[in-house]
Amino acid sequence: MDLILWRHAQAQLLSASAPSDDLARQLTGKGERQAERMAAWLNQRLPEMTRILVSPAQRTQQTARALGRSFKTVESIAPGGCVDELLQAARWPKARDPVLLVGHQPTLGMLAARLLTGQDLSWSIRKGAVWWLRGTERDGVLEVVLQAVQSPDFL
Repeated sequence: MDLILWRHAQAQLLSASAPSDDLARQLTGKGERQAERMAAWLNQRLPEMTRILVSPAQRTQQTARALGRSFKTVESIAPGGCVDELLQAARWPKARDPVLLVGHQPTLGMLAARLLTGQDLSWSIRKGAVWWLRGTERDGVLEVVLQAVQSPDFL
């Protein structure tokens, strides 16, 4: 199974006067350009049947819309979500089709660390970047391989 992790692109800073508005934060101009570049890269590689699951936060919705594909908003991918909830939403490792999760730090980094090392570590995924993981069962053992890491700054 392919599991693609896409952290939302650069967003406006959280206002100290309105800290409860985290879900409403939007992409900056730079973030919009990052999302467009990464979406073009992804659209060249993602199979048509890829299931796209997106956090309800405005910045992730905007990031995902750059793909020009339909997606499903999933509450458990929101900021503060946990790795187990993301894995459950993706149906890891049993899903037949690839899954693209558009979400947030620190959960995406922790998910990548768990799948690649078996440990809950605080790894960081850059804003707008993609980590593409592939899980394959061999002799009854799940092997996870990092297929690609791409940052919008290098596109």
